[in-house]
Amino acid sequence: MKLDQSFEVNAPLQAVWEALVDVERVAPCLPGAEITEGGDDGQYKGTFTVKLGPTTAAYRGTLHMESVDEASHTAVMRANGTDKRGQGGAKAQITSVVTEGEGGATKVDVSTDFTITGRLARFGRGGMIQDVSNRLLREFAQCLQRNLEPEDGPAVTAEAAPGEPAPFAPASGEKPPAFAPAGGGKPVSGLRLFFGALVDRLRRLLQRRKST
Repeated sequence: MKLDQSFEVNAPLQAVWEALVDVERVAPCLPGAEITEGGDDGQYKGTFTVKLGPTTAAYRGTLHMESVDEASHTAVMRANGTDKRGQGGAKAQITSVVTEGEGGATKVDVSTDFTITGRLARFGRGGMIQDVSNRLLREFAQCLQRNLEPEDGPAVTAEAAPGEPAPFAPASGEKPPAFAPAGGGKPVSGLRLFFGALVDRLRRLLQRRKST
């Protein structure tokens, strides 16, 4: 299955780009994801838990940064995971392209080519996986927005005073702190995502009926 999605963040392109390619820093913004081990070779180990209706799947696997093109702001990641109970697995290649949007915003286009086997595979036929993926991406974008542009402060800019690091950059030799998780400091539950996806689907159905 292939999904093409996009979102915008009201923050400078460079700030968004640096956050997206820093997997350990940005992982808390994806509900259900946790990085358990990171390496300098661009490969990370972690877990991902998702709930669709009565079905919960917890995956353990790896994510590898295959390429990071600073010039075109294009990153390609490959993820592989197996169900902790041995009931299936998932593979995905994720390509993210960061470009300048309108009004100073930054646009991120995400293309995901993935395969799912096991208990969650049956949800792909009804479109539920796509609905939940859209919801996850929305939560992810909102989390980026909160972390890159504080509500009670000015917008994050890519410029800094002479001799000082940019607002989104760590001090020399230090790693930037991980972002605050999605949901205002609390992980977003799979149940909430599931019902949120249902609401989105019902809203689309109602809009279609009104237009006919």
